[in-house]
Amino acid sequence: MIHDILTKLETAENPVAQVIQKNECGKTIVIAFKKGMVLKEHKTDIPARLIVIKGEVVFKINGKEEVLKLYDEKIIPINELHSVVANEESLCLLFK
Repeated sequence: MIHDILTKLETAENPVAQVIQKNECGKTIVIAFKKGMVLKEHKTDIPARLIVIKGEVVFKINGKEEVLKLYDEKIIPINELHSVVANEESLCLLFK
């Protein structure tokens, strides 16, 4: 499945996100980025955790920026505007 996401990323102009697992407890999403891609500002309405499994991204929230590198993780607060920018080709797992 991740191979498919990376194939889609080759021609994408925006980050590629795909649900890879979903059940009654929540879901897991893979988000793939090319260097410089931006996941625009948005909010989550349920608790979420972002984990970098390849590359490096910048997590932006409330005027603050945090660089997340390989295996770093970030708890994403509910109902807070945030965005993600890729410093290099990156893959992240999002648990909701």
